[in-house]
Amino acid sequence: MAEGFDDLEKWMEKQRLPKDFDMLSQPDWIGDYVRSMMVKAIPASSSVLNASRAEITESKQYIIIIYPLGGNADLSRIRLVAQEDRIRLSGHREGETEVIKLPRMVIPDSCQASYDGTQLKVRLRKRPRNKRSFEAKIHGS
Repeated sequence: MAEGFDDLEKWMEKQRLPKDFDMLSQPDWIGDYVRSMMVKAIPASSSVLNASRAEITESKQYIIIIYPLGGNADLSRIRLVAQEDRIRLSGHREGETEVIKLPRMVIPDSCQASYDGTQLKVRLRKRPRNKRSFEAKIHGS
């Protein structure tokens, strides 16, 4: 283990870091650096992973998803499954299933979908926030 640390010290000496930079006096700098890089990377990667043609809008009570299907969509082959946090659309393109993550939790049974000849419009009622509370008794000796 000491060999690895010696190698690290040699490497650090070659990096031309600012004077008075002492890695050992600031042990949290690596964690802070990694944390900041992750915060920067996560929104970028999530937008790539969730690259969807869906347009999502919200009203006070509903989430509305507009998805372009084109003029020759075969509605008998398209399957739409709503879950509390996402919808899954399959059959619209050969062998492809698309999962669209929703910005808020919804009531899946409230799902209404319509097709206007070019776009699929999906409307889901937002799940109300749970405002229940419970006061716990504190037991002591």
